[in-house]
Amino acid sequence: MSRSARLLDLIQILRRHRQPVSGENLARELGISIRTLYRDIATLQAQGADITGEPGIGYILKPGFMLPPLMFSEDELEALVLGSRWVSKRAGGPLGKAAENALAKIASVLPKDLREQLDATNLLVGPGDPVVAGDTHLSAIRLAIRKERKLAIAYEDESGRSSERTIWPFALGFFDRSRVVITWCELRNDFRHFRADRITRLDETDIRYPRRKAILLKEWRELDHNTGKN
Repeated sequence: MSRSARLLDLIQILRRHRQPVSGENLARELGISIRTLYRDIATLQAQGADITGEPGIGYILKPGFMLPPLMFSEDELEALVLGSRWVSKRAGGPLGKAAENALAKIASVLPKDLREQLDATNLLVGPGDPVVAGDTHLSAIRLAIRKERKLAIAYEDESGRSSERTIWPFALGFFDRSRVVITWCELRNDFRHFRADRITRLDETDIRYPRRKAILLKEWRELDHNTGKN
């Protein structure tokens, strides 16, 4: 087992425990000597892991530690590359550019061997149907979701009928040819889906909608949301 993989395993073991774990138990589970364990704990502490404890008492990892990129496994790196490439090609715009930038930042801090694996990965994103034009409001929609703000929109359905809506956007679905905003619609007093390319006007507001987006998403998932109508 590589040292990076061992450090990752050590973090995962500590995360499973709410109470201090003895060094002997940690070393036994990892299959290493107690001296090696002490060195590994010191390494993680130097990287920012809030591990408290000492020999003879036990160790505990306080919540909030984010693993540095060098801790990614090979499968995790390939997943990041594939996901970033998909977003870059299919999402486009600021989100696509952000995916490229994020991958570049990760690559810049990886050890040389992992960086070479990242560059050489053979997982590719194939061509898809062109995205329908008109997704000019995606940045504003994403910001409204992030801040839990209402949006006032003009919307044209598939039959060409127009309507004015005030919506609470809480999720955004990415399909090959379209982007769908998942919302609570004040006009219908119910969950509704709106294709982003059919939003003909969008006005941002500073009004926070009265329910948390996580709760709305949970309730929406519990419904048969495939039957929703605009």
